[in-house]
Amino acid sequence: MVWLHLLIVLFFIFLGTRLGGIGIGFAGGLGVIALAAFGVEPGVIPFDVISIIMAVIVAIATMQVAGGMDYLVKLAEQILRSHPKHITFLAPAVTYFMTIMAGTGHTAFSTLPVIAEVAKEQGIRPSRPLSIATVASQIAITASPISAAVVFLSGEIEKNFGIGYLELLGIWIPTTFAACMITAFVCNFLGKELKDDPVYQDRLAKGLIKQRGALNITILPHAKRSVLIFLMSIVAVMFYATAISKNVGLIENPVMSRDNAIIAIMLSAAALIVMLCKVDSLQVTSAATFKSGMSAAICVMGVAWLGNTFVGAHIEEIKVVSADFLDSYPWMLAVVLFIAGTLLYSQAATAKALYPAAFALGVSPVAMIASFAAVSALFVLPTYPTLLAAVEIDDTGSTRIGKFVFNHPFLIPGVVATFLSVLFGFLLGSAVL
Repeated sequence: MVWLHLLIVLFFIFLGTRLGGIGIGFAGGLGVIALAAFGVEPGVIPFDVISIIMAVIVAIATMQVAGGMDYLVKLAEQILRSHPKHITFLAPAVTYFMTIMAGTGHTAFSTLPVIAEVAKEQGIRPSRPLSIATVASQIAITASPISAAVVFLSGEIEKNFGIGYLELLGIWIPTTFAACMITAFVCNFLGKELKDDPVYQDRLAKGLIKQRGALNITILPHAKRSVLIFLMSIVAVMFYATAISKNVGLIENPVMSRDNAIIAIMLSAAALIVMLCKVDSLQVTSAATFKSGMSAAICVMGVAWLGNTFVGAHIEEIKVVSADFLDSYPWMLAVVLFIAGTLLYSQAATAKALYPAAFALGVSPVAMIASFAAVSALFVLPTYPTLLAAVEIDDTGSTRIGKFVFNHPFLIPGVVATFLSVLFGFLLGSAVL
């Protein structure tokens, strides 16, 4: 029955990708019902991951209403325009660190127009910085101190192997960032030069290319204050997560778990921003980041529940087939996570669905840590929102999706950056653990 159940899971994941957006979460619920019809007991709904996503998104959305996101975008524009010829390197650095800070790749939406415009002004093919910037914004989720995926996996690794939160961040941040920067260098050689691209020349001749210039953003009075409050909340999360670690032992019997602390701190940050930055809390639910973030939470609920249902029902069969293989070829865990990330469209959902099986199989801690970046394979199918936004924003036509689905400018940078992240993870993890 395992193969029939797997086909059911894959069918409903495929259906979800066809529905698009939040539809993959809806399809996950249908998949659970379909498996239940064949006698499979529903798995655990990942409310811990969902709750963290919701709390972080609420804090970010509140900061956005206070003008904090506009302030950060203005800073990003100043950085990008200060050295425009190096846009292919600066763009992924900006999106990477915005994701590190926010815990979600949706922050890239606000910087993509600036990246496209600066590249166009310099005669640089916009697909080069746009592709690696989009990929970097997703890979950075596996290094963000407050992302749901990192919080979940760091807690499980510490519980099973005794490796602390800061130690893990000390591996994930430098390896993923270095991988993105090297990939940015590779991107400089991808595709024709803009002036030699026939699609660009055709659009230029038709007058379809527009020069928008600098963004016209009005910074609200309390924008900086909202950013400061949010940054302080991130520091508080990192301090508490470290303090309750068994390796540090500053708080031996914590009243709150790491998950509860993150949720409480993020909700508190939202409350402080509302009070100290004079924000109308009714506007928070209308913020773009709130809508996209809550959509992501529903997607995680559906697909992670579906994945947990399948894995929980067949964990013994999976152990028999995979244990010896992963013991001999631990890097294959990254391949499995990469494929799952492509289908599940969420780092948190992929980690929540597959890592419990990896722990049960006895995969080495180095392999688990190094392979983590592979859950960010959201760029394979060109239907993820930030990818589509990059295509729409680039009016030169250089960031275009080909006829064969997979021939798009995000695939090569994504595969290279993921491969290097995993490779560097194995090298650094083996050296320090």
